[in-house]
Amino acid sequence: MIGGGFQNVFKIPELKKKIVYTFALLAVYRIGVHVPTPGIDAAAMQEIFAAHGGGILGMFNMFSGGALERLSVFALGIMPYISASIILQLMTVVIPHLERLSKEGEQGRKKITQYTRYGTVILSIIQGFGISVGLEKMGAVIDPGWSFRLMTVITLTAGTAFIMWLGEQITERGIGNGISLIIFAGIVARLPNAVVNTFRLMSTGEMPIFGVVILLILMVLVVAIIVFVEQGQRRIPVQYAKRVVGRKMYGGQSTHLPLKINTAGVIPPIFASSIMMFPATAANFIDIPVIRDFASSITPGNLVYETMYVAFIFFFCFFYTAVTFKPDDVAENMKKFGGYIPGIRPGKRTADYIDKILTRITVGGAIYVSAVCVLPSLLITKFNVPFYFGGTALLIVVGVSIDTVAQMESHMLNRNYEGFLKKGGIKSRGGR
Repeated sequence: MIGGGFQNVFKIPELKKKIVYTFALLAVYRIGVHVPTPGIDAAAMQEIFAAHGGGILGMFNMFSGGALERLSVFALGIMPYISASIILQLMTVVIPHLERLSKEGEQGRKKITQYTRYGTVILSIIQGFGISVGLEKMGAVIDPGWSFRLMTVITLTAGTAFIMWLGEQITERGIGNGISLIIFAGIVARLPNAVVNTFRLMSTGEMPIFGVVILLILMVLVVAIIVFVEQGQRRIPVQYAKRVVGRKMYGGQSTHLPLKINTAGVIPPIFASSIMMFPATAANFIDIPVIRDFASSITPGNLVYETMYVAFIFFFCFFYTAVTFKPDDVAENMKKFGGYIPGIRPGKRTADYIDKILTRITVGGAIYVSAVCVLPSLLITKFNVPFYFGGTALLIVVGVSIDTVAQMESHMLNRNYEGFLKKGGIKSRGGR
């Protein structure tokens, strides 16, 4: 069905234009990943990643699409924008002004987006400065000093601002969520290198063939679980009462309210990763032993890191679900149109019932996301496999693919529905 439907993708001019536009902007992003920041010793950077590329630097590098190991103009990636979005969403809950803006429709959202951009620039400056100081200490800079630091901060901040613009343009004029697709493109672009590196480890005997077989089985199993759960729903039955309007009768049909098992999608692991990266950056230019010890302890595979990672995933699963799905609003809309859940009184009781089910589903969804992101990474650490094979990368790649394909299918269905209406209209006029 999907294969047959997607044969017609490029026969729809508008959808074809969106897809081509999306690929063109992603190509621009991938070109920028290879543009180096001035003043970097490339050989020293390769040595640093050869020695420390499996830890938090590997996580940074995965989300930047390989830009960090080259320290290209896009080395910070999209993570400062994601961090700024987290901060703004959290502040929306506690600051009345931002809460009012979030309820003012399109104009309010534009204002919050503007604040997010300002926050992105501020965080990029902080992280860019931290990276420049850290590189100087590691000996990866040709001519260290304030000129290099300022140049690096300006270059990396401009790169992140440009990526942010690319993501917004893809969301508005392309297909899919621009920010998620940029992360997706970075991870997918690293997969060929990951495969080559894995074969290299096999040839040198660092990784046994048995380990590769287990890795492949694990990957297939994780992908199957992700697809199954991401498509899963809890359907609440809804009945609409019959209403007489004029001479016509409306309602009386049965339907359902679909609640996704993982309402938050790939947002929790992305947000959690962004939060976990910040202490590692801060430790580069905050010379306090406690902070340095804490930053060194939070590396992938470490118990402290994985525990905090799971805690942040749970938090963002519940937080993002609470922000995007309002049981009170759903119950009010159902009541307005004569809908009710059998056995549940309309209004407050319905909202409480939906909230109760949503909470249980979100707990299951958070456990699923945590297991997918953490367990493969822990197992992979034991086999000494490059860590972009981990569950976080797989969840993002599969989740973003499913969402993008769903948007394409929705666009095709809308187009077919509009064409059907037009054909119907022509026949109707012809029959008069």
